[in-house]
Order: sequence, then structure tokens, then C-alpha cells
Amino acid sequence: MIRLLIVDDDYLITTALKTILEAEGDLSVCGIGKDGNDAVRLYKQLQPDLLLMDIRMEHLDGLNAAEQILQSYPDARILLLTTFSDDEYIIKALHLGARGYILKQDYTGISPAIRAVLKEQLYLAQRSRHGFQSSLSHRKLSITKRINLPAVNFLSLSL
Repeated sequence: MIRLLIVDDDYLITTALKTILEAEGDLSVCGIGKDGNDAVRLYKQLQPDLLLMDIRMEHLDGLNAAEQILQSYPDARILLLTTFSDDEYIIKALHLGARGYILKQDYTGISPAIRAVLKEQLYLAQRSRHGFQSSLSHRKLSITKRINLPAVNFLSLSL
């Protein structure tokens, strides 16, 4: 069973995600939080296989929570969830060590994103991949250097 921790300040999102993901059969939500402080505390307590977390939350946002978690648990698999696509957020999230970035609106893509991250692949939301695709050939080496990833890992994304 794959254990997931979901952290989002929107109760409807967390309950919908829990229902959708647990319907997969091999995914189990072991905890739910509402802000970055919950993410840090629950990650330490539960040590899930993957943390699915919103970027924008009150008190402590997802990027700062991810940074704190990854300082203590460098192998943590964190998939960031958000309502917008912005290259700077993507680069910062990947630089911190997050394994992916997916848009909340893409419910059908969340399970494949989780599975990709668990296979040690990076995952970028469809709209994010599209935005990167047009400039990838010019930026791929500088982006992978900025986020300290070998180019082969970044290029293994399905564009």
C-alpha cells in the first residue's frame, strides 16, 4: 500500500483527493493537514511514501514547508499541488528538491503524477510541460544546473 499525506488549506480539495486517490486501491491517505506547519509535523510523525501539498497556504506555505522537510528528510518525495502554472515556482520547487508540480484542476493526472514520482521521475503538470517545451532546448542545461539535477533526469520527462 502506498501511503500518502495530503496538505491543502481547502477542506473540499483534501477530501476530494482522498476519495479519488483511495479509489485506486493501492493508495492510502495516512494523514491530512491544512498548512505548512501541519505538513512538517505530520511528515515527521507519519513518514509517508509521498507528500502531496499545496504551494499557497496560510501560516507556512508549501515551498517553505518543503524546504524544511527536505532538510531533515532529503529523500522525501514531495509533489506540489496548485491552481496556477508559473515557471519561477516550478524552478524554485524543483531546486528545493520537490519531485513534481501538478495543477489542482487536473484530477486525472494526480495518480499518474504520484506513480511517476514514486518511480524516481520528475513530473510537471501538462500546462507546465507545454510552457517549458517551447524553450526547453535552449534552457535545459541551465535549468538542470539551477536545480542541481542531471540533465538525463530532467529530459526523461514526457514532453
